[in-house]
Amino acid sequence: MDEIATLIRQAEAAANSGQWAAAEKLWLEVRRRDPGNPRAAFSLGVHAMQRRSFAEACTLIEEAQGASPADPFILLTLSKARRENGDAEGESAAIEHALAVDPYFLPALLAKAQRLERLGHRPTAAMFFRNAVKVAGPEKSWPDVLRGQLVHAREVAEAFARDKHAHLDAAIAPLMSSLARGQAERWREAASIMAGVTAPYRQKANQLYVPRLPAIPFYDRSCFAWAGELEARTAIIREELRAALADESQDFSPYITLRPGQPVDQWRDLNHSARWRHYGLWRNGEPDRRRLERCPETSRGLEGVDMASIAGLCPNAMFSALAPHTEIPPHTGETNARLVVHLPLIVPEKCTYRVGFEHRNWKEGELLIFDDTIEHTARNDSDELRVVLIFDVWNPLLAPEEREVVRALAAANSTPLPA
Repeated sequence: MDEIATLIRQAEAAANSGQWAAAEKLWLEVRRRDPGNPRAAFSLGVHAMQRRSFAEACTLIEEAQGASPADPFILLTLSKARRENGDAEGESAAIEHALAVDPYFLPALLAKAQRLERLGHRPTAAMFFRNAVKVAGPEKSWPDVLRGQLVHAREVAEAFARDKHAHLDAAIAPLMSSLARGQAERWREAASIMAGVTAPYRQKANQLYVPRLPAIPFYDRSCFAWAGELEARTAIIREELRAALADESQDFSPYITLRPGQPVDQWRDLNHSARWRHYGLWRNGEPDRRRLERCPETSRGLEGVDMASIAGLCPNAMFSALAPHTEIPPHTGETNARLVVHLPLIVPEKCTYRVGFEHRNWKEGELLIFDDTIEHTARNDSDELRVVLIFDVWNPLLAPEEREVVRALAAANSTPLPA
């Protein structure tokens, strides 16, 4: 047995160094000495495939599979030999057997998807390609030997999802004109989720999550009695902003200022960057009285707003300046007890905003009110600066007495536990 083990090591070393003829000769010697050796049968089957002797390969690999019936890799290799030998049913049986042994065996999932694709079964093939990509995990962890197949799998799955989405969207398009904007967006998103283009966007609060509040991306301005009066102040607030930009531009500081040692994650490009700056008026519930005095009309406008007040968290209010050709990456906010409001002041073309599934364009003087615990992102693809006034308001779906519960929870959360 020691001699056979030595021959096996020599055969594997020869194969690994590309000495195929020498490796095959050694495997033949193993098989002569130990006719039932499954490793010799399997390896000689692989050599037969390289010589395109597919019938011989099938016989040898089937022998190896009989000795190791629960090895999905042998089954997958057998499926390839059978396919090349013209045995389509045998190929399918070997793939299904491999997946019965291990439903998450990635090469077998890809093989099944590829077979379905060859047969023209596009919807089912796309489903298995999508499952394979999901099983493979993050792209950075993909095995090099499967990377090309996984890239193809992702492309096929995404292309099918886009086509299905277009089909579903066309089916409901005639009905959209009878719905309010928010209702129409809901059903467009439902079609996108059904097609697999997007996943549901769920609320993710970094600090305080209020259960059972609906995940509404954008709230209609008509829900807020103060909205019209604040919008009417747009021009004079814009003038105060321009004065601050001209006289106190150094006070516009980077919005993202993570300390050394803090994980930067998606903020790597914007950390301590002037590409996204802000001029703070309120921060985590504390007013900047000098700046509020510097912007009296803005201050008066905010006084007429139902600003959320949660100790250590809000209100916040600021002028937010996004540089040309800059993107704020997807992120989520602190609590769905409050909503975030944008009053657009300087908005060149090619500036867009997304909350969850919904995309909006800022319009100067027209409020955008949204739940920032839903993933959101902003882009300025223009050649000019974009500036909005940002502030917090209470979520109108909370009863007044619930606001007190929010404050109590937030205060208790920041208080050390009793000894």
